[in-house]
Amino acid sequence: MKKNVLLLLFFVVFTNCEDVIDVDLNTAEPRLVIDASINWFKNTPGNEQSIRLSLTAPFFDESVPPANNAVVVVTDSNNNSFNFIEDGQTGVYRNNNFTPIIDEAYTLTIVYDGETYVGTETLKSVVPIDFVEQNDEGGFSGEDIELKAFYTDPVNVENYYFFEFISNIAVIPTLEVYEDRFTDGNQIFGFYTEEDLEANDIVTIRNYGVSEQFYDYMFILLQQGSENDGGPFETQPATVRGNCINTTNPENFPFGYFRLSEVDEVIYTVQ
Repeated sequence: MKKNVLLLLFFVVFTNCEDVIDVDLNTAEPRLVIDASINWFKNTPGNEQSIRLSLTAPFFDESVPPANNAVVVVTDSNNNSFNFIEDGQTGVYRNNNFTPIIDEAYTLTIVYDGETYVGTETLKSVVPIDFVEQNDEGGFSGEDIELKAFYTDPVNVENYYFFEFISNIAVIPTLEVYEDRFTDGNQIFGFYTEEDLEANDIVTIRNYGVSEQFYDYMFILLQQGSENDGGPFETQPATVRGNCINTTNPENFPFGYFRLSEVDEVIYTVQ
């Protein structure tokens, strides 16, 4: 009898593990997602630029639908227009004659699906990365490799920085933002660590000059995405809006941001 009861319990548990649970998630109309990052790498002309447009999709969808057949134009303060043309049906819009000018204000205009989206931003300069310092005794274990990318902040100038660290270890780059409120005029650094980092690994380090508005936007996004932030009983993250608005239908606001940055890049080989 006891043996039969055990077999019955095993059968119930085993079959329950095979049950399929359908999660009924709320759905919404697709919104436009604007990835308009104009990056002027130091010592390059900066004329080749691209803007990616996509649409939001249901949570379980594996692909991101492109936003096709949009009209995309960037205009400077002197009414010089730069038309971005879609590359096939990819949702990537390209321009090969863009003229980057530090501290110039640019306006992005997108016409998509009968609605007009507009965003304005200024192209910000950035100081070069002075050097990279490596520490082989970092982390809680004292065995992780840490990198510090040092740069010298200009004196008496309000600056904001956006760092990107790219390696072949993590699928998603490590992103950080910094301001100079308490470090004005000093040599400071962007910080990167990865527990699986080893000698001869290649790390691409990029420092972008950004506006205060973008700094605030990215700071909130990074806080919401932090592994140490929040919990099951915390307030859910709010929708973070970028600097682009829908002038035709304000309620149908887009996601994403229009950013213009001078960029300094260092390719570092881990020692």
